[in-house]
Amino acid sequence: MKYTVEKTEAEWKAQLGPERYRILREKGTEYSHTGEYNLHFEKGTYVCGGCQEPLFSSDSKFESHCGWPSFDEALPGKVEYKKDLSFGMARTEILCAKCGGHLGHIFDDGPTETGKRFCVNSASLDFKK
Repeated sequence: MKYTVEKTEAEWKAQLGPERYRILREKGTEYSHTGEYNLHFEKGTYVCGGCQEPLFSSDSKFESHCGWPSFDEALPGKVEYKKDLSFGMARTEILCAKCGGHLGHIFDDGPTETGKRFCVNSASLDFKK
């Protein structure tokens, strides 16, 4: 897949550091209840930690008690969806549509009108007030 933002793995490693690289580029997951944005509810926009593309509005964030930041919708056209059959499960991975960075997964168990829960790693995000 071609993305607007493309870098070599060495460039990503230098920019992101070990933990963010593991999550955004190697599809890792942070431990639940440890992420900076899990219980963060300021007004603003959550952007991709790799390329700074706006992904989620704080208006779509909710407390899911799952241990990761949860949103009920992404900003239009900003997230890409990919079937993920890893770990013996069928899930839908969510990626930044601009750089392909792994964000987390989306589930159909959200408590809001959308019925969606975008379960996102804090380390894949930055926040802009």
